[in-house]
Amino acid sequence: MYTDHYGLTDRPFQLTPDARFWFDSRSHRKAMAYLGYGLAQGEGFIVITGDVGAGKSTLVAHLMATIDRARLNAVNIVSTQVDGDDMLRLAAQKMGIATDGVAKARLLELVEQHLDEQARAGKRTLLIVDEAQNLGHSALEELRMLSNYQIGGQALLQIFLLGQPEFREDMAASEGLEQLRQRVIATHHLDPMDPEEIEGYMLHRLAIAGWQGRPAFAADTFAAIYRHTDGVPRRVNQLATRLLLFASVEGLDGIDGGTVEAVAADMAADSPRKAAEERVLPLRSVAAAEPETVAEPASPPFAPQPEPRAPEPIRDFALEKRIAALESRVEEQEAAVRRVLTLLVEWLESDQGAVGYRPNAA
Repeated sequence: MYTDHYGLTDRPFQLTPDARFWFDSRSHRKAMAYLGYGLAQGEGFIVITGDVGAGKSTLVAHLMATIDRARLNAVNIVSTQVDGDDMLRLAAQKMGIATDGVAKARLLELVEQHLDEQARAGKRTLLIVDEAQNLGHSALEELRMLSNYQIGGQALLQIFLLGQPEFREDMAASEGLEQLRQRVIATHHLDPMDPEEIEGYMLHRLAIAGWQGRPAFAADTFAAIYRHTDGVPRRVNQLATRLLLFASVEGLDGIDGGTVEAVAADMAADSPRKAAEERVLPLRSVAAAEPETVAEPASPPFAPQPEPRAPEPIRDFALEKRIAALESRVEEQEAAVRRVLTLLVEWLESDQGAVGYRPNAA
């Protein structure tokens, strides 16, 4: 393991969210500010969105590690594609309420009773729902109904929704979610890290894992890492882990931009998309090479070009056969007419014809 090779006490770039490695990037700092504002209101919905790997789960882990458990009871649900009734049961189970064989009406009573007991004990309840883009409208509507519970004018439940960008788009476009939109008191979209934040992010996580300066990182390392990850935290972690593994196998005490390029190329070759492109590439190469093998010499500039040949007409052999038959019959009829005329002329010129013919009188 590279951790032993470099004397690290932990894996600095593990993919599992860990609040210890929280890094206060510009976008994450703004997200925490919105969360703080929303929690201070004590009601409604807080919505945080971000692309895959943007750090939403790490944000939740950091929040769970920093809240005052004596004043706030936070329960976390990683949602799946469930309908309204299933969402209600998931929420109840996370609150410690038994749901087996319990009718929905009774379950709603039990949830309200639990929230009321928490409020009387001086605790507010925060329900955190991750992967909210997977929820159907009926599940979101069930959550909205739960947010209606209150005592003495104070909400008993506050809800924190995390999802991918399509969740924000769906909320903005769907007419069926208008009432939910009116309950949202704070929203923020997590952006990737800026290029200048990559160095601080990596050195911060390395320091937590016991890094003592080995391996060293050249100045161009962090720009190369940003170029291949676009500043998305999870992608940075993936590349950084492969970098440390590669460097330990090669016995390197330093990592630079060239090392990043080599490891990034290996990772690209391992990706399913790259493998699919390589399977198609030989066919494309053959198709591209064929014109070169049969190409004729190029014509000199301004050389006269031959007139294009008119396409040969398509022959209809059945029609040609019918026309030939008709022409043959016409020729036969013409021959018969000629024979009749010849006989008539011979008859008129004969004596019998002369006796029998009398022109009309004037």
